[in-house]
Amino acid sequence: MRDTALPFDLERQNRFCEDIRPIMQVRARGSRPLALVRTYGCQQNVADSEIIKGFLAQMGFDFTENEDEADFILFNTCAIREHAVDRVFGNVGALKNCKRRHPSLIIAVCGCMAEQEKNAERIRRSYPFVNLVFGTHMVRRFPELLHDVLINSRRVVKNGGEEEDREIVEGLPVLRDGGYRAWLTIMYGCDNFCSYCVVPLVRGRERSRKPEAIEAEFRKLVAEGYKEITLLGQNVNSYGKGLEEPINFSELLRRLDSVPGDYRIRFMTSHPKDATFELFDTIASSQHICHHIHLPFQSGNDRVLKEMNRHYDREKYLSLVRYAKEKMPDLSLTSDIIVGFPGETYEEFCDTLSLIREVEFTSLFTFIFSPRPGTKAEKMEDPVPYEEKNRWFQELLDTQEAIAARRCADMVGKEERVLVEERNPKNGLLCGRTESSIIVEFEGDDTKIGTFCRVKVTRARNWILQGEEI
Repeated sequence: MRDTALPFDLERQNRFCEDIRPIMQVRARGSRPLALVRTYGCQQNVADSEIIKGFLAQMGFDFTENEDEADFILFNTCAIREHAVDRVFGNVGALKNCKRRHPSLIIAVCGCMAEQEKNAERIRRSYPFVNLVFGTHMVRRFPELLHDVLINSRRVVKNGGEEEDREIVEGLPVLRDGGYRAWLTIMYGCDNFCSYCVVPLVRGRERSRKPEAIEAEFRKLVAEGYKEITLLGQNVNSYGKGLEEPINFSELLRRLDSVPGDYRIRFMTSHPKDATFELFDTIASSQHICHHIHLPFQSGNDRVLKEMNRHYDREKYLSLVRYAKEKMPDLSLTSDIIVGFPGETYEEFCDTLSLIREVEFTSLFTFIFSPRPGTKAEKMEDPVPYEEKNRWFQELLDTQEAIAARRCADMVGKEERVLVEERNPKNGLLCGRTESSIIVEFEGDDTKIGTFCRVKVTRARNWILQGEEI
């Protein structure tokens, strides 16, 4: 096999897919080979898994959620927190018994965790039954790597990739997980280097897709009937850097919003340092963009924010929130928070609590600080014991739960446009989300799944609403 450092050629990867098809047909334990793809972490990982599944479909695979009947198992991993890494290692270790029962089973680990040399080496050393390991930049070369495993009967470990593997390639196959919600990547990587975050280390520097490529894919999704399209990037607000055509994220949103159709647009993640009043003006005047913004603030204390290398302060964040709410009184804000950053005191943590009370977020994604290898924060002194941080964490959860319950109670009696996603197996009710990303349950038939319904909210249960279709 030729070296993977060759310039990327999609047709070459497609030929590998065709070569693999008959090989896997012979190896399959059933009438067709079955693949299980399990994704951990963020929506960008979900989007990467959809590309991998697109390649697998070209290879002739069907898909399963049953580990014991799969001919190929892939874990697409996350490295954002220590718990996520430990969880993956535990789940990979559990596959040893599957491999023992089915020696022909091919096991692969990819994603952010596999991009880090320390983790790749641990898999190589401690999990000899794993056949294939590759990082985020090698997703496009997945057929080539799997072909090497099959033809040469050897383990392949490929993290990192050459510089050309970090360039954007259009036309990769995508097999989407649903028929009415879609992820659309508009950019890759991150230039922010927050002191606690591994994303720039595993995803590389920022690269933006050309707007015409994004718009073409977006129009295709609308034509195919997708009702909710989420634009993805580690920092969507910095979209456009490095492109020849002068364009920013607000202009891209305006172009996409002008596409006719019955759908709504979301985006994530949005960094406060690059958020602008122009962005909020664009959302407020749009036809399709949800009045919901995920705007991580991480800490409400200026000293801690500086140590985090976030490039904004408390007042800058609050000024953005005030302007956005002025333009969109119905705005729903969600955010990320790190509790117990190295050196954070309880008094500084209380600044985070006061910011939460002032903004009144719809919901929060909250984490106790987890040191990540290779980051600046890993080497910072961290004198506060975990047990104390855990008490702070619970105080934060209690604060937000009270806010969420009050906000949901205020929605009783209001009408909401809900995208119906599924039927709740526990209570048999249809389940969907409002534009503000709050879950609503109501009675109805399965024909409503994948459509928009008008629902009157009749009851609030903390962060879940119940209602009746209008």
